[in-house]
Amino acid sequence: MPDGFRDQVVLVTGGSRGIGRAAAELFAAAGARVAITYKSRKPEADHFVEEVSKAGGKALAIQADFAQVGAALAVESVVKEFGRLDVLVNNAGLTRDTLVMRMSEADWDVVMETNLKAAFLASKAALRPMLKQKYGRIVNVSSLAGVAGNAGQANYSASKAGLIGLTKALAKEVGSRNITVNAVAPGFIETELTSGLPAELLERARHAAAIPRLGTPADVAPAIVFLASPEAGYITGQVLGIDGGLPI
Repeated sequence: MPDGFRDQVVLVTGGSRGIGRAAAELFAAAGARVAITYKSRKPEADHFVEEVSKAGGKALAIQADFAQVGAALAVESVVKEFGRLDVLVNNAGLTRDTLVMRMSEADWDVVMETNLKAAFLASKAALRPMLKQKYGRIVNVSSLAGVAGNAGQANYSASKAGLIGLTKALAKEVGSRNITVNAVAPGFIETELTSGLPAELLERARHAAAIPRLGTPADVAPAIVFLASPEAGYITGQVLGIDGGLPI
């Protein structure tokens, strides 16, 4: 999709690494002005901005703690810098894995605040310029865990399932204003979030999938970019599984 996002502004939360970084790079290559948020990985975020600038594009890195009020502030910073916001990718997330009987209330809260509440706040803030423009795309990065659940990840699974509910409800609220809201649900993708999972679990996932390997951020990013594109204007309220054909 060369230059498919020319003159558009894109915000990717959690864009300094993994799936978010891969998507941000594709958006920039397609001509968008791209802002990413990061919590603590300033060198990686700065490197992204430098690479986009070298290629003749425009990029912005924003430090934000999404467990606090960073989501809405990040949107405000992007609109202030670029004058508009066309695409929001709610990608920022974290895990605090353990069995429910051992899970602390703090571990439950921080996962829900970062993975779900922040997406709500960012979407709410992004809708202001999008409604004014009568155009917008929101893509939420959910998870296979939000569709099927995953033992030891009750907080993460609940937050990602909630993100699917948010996607479907919000799609119905704003579709008449030329704003679409969709989600991707990646399976086992080689990122830092999955690096701490037991090796035997990852091996079982490889064997169970129709495509017998783990996914990569590069497998997910093109789907995000497509759902955010003008060409996907009649797709909304959908959840696209990107899991290599894992049975649910």
